Amino acid sequence: MSKEEAIAKLIQVFRQYGYEGTTLTKLSEATGLGKASLYHYFPGGKAEMAATVLEYANSWFETTVLKPLKAHTQPEERIKAMSQKINEFYSQGQETCLWAVLSVGEAHDLFNNQIQNILIIWIDTLTQVLIEAGIEAQQARQRSEDAIIQVQGALILARVLNNNASFQRTLARLPKILLGN
Repeated sequence: MSKEEAIAKLIQVFRQYGYEGTTLTKLSEATGLGKASLYHYFPGGKAEMAATVLEYANSWFETTVLKPLKAHTQPEERIKAMSQKINEFYSQGQETCLWAVLSVGEAHDLFNNQIQNILIIWIDTLTQVLIEAGIEAQQARQRSEDAIIQVQGALILARVLNNNASFQRTLARLPKILLGN
């Protein structure tokens, strides 16, 4: 198994159990790799595995979700494209947010900077789209933050209720919420 294939499997373990609930045994079972092989790929152990998973997810998010916001199309089209990619990122609302589970407990101190950085990039990128749409900078920033709050809240609700309708509805309404039309 390549390191990238292992990372994809590790993501699921951290999403399911969080940092504190994830054990080397669970990571080994998920990847099919022995603990020695895991340490070969990740000499820093579980902390390095989680940091690598987070780096991989953040990179994917930037490339796949944020890239549409930088396109040379109308703001509404960019926001719709972002919403579609968010839907993909969270498997239509079925996946737990990796950032959420790696922002609590002892993981908070380990990964807060990485999580904070990607969220700031998301807010800043979305804010720029709204400014280009003619929305005043402070209002654009507030709307961007509120949109992320709504996405994250809808994701939690979808997981707890085992029904992704609220998540889907939130994503569908994002362009209207953000652009105010």
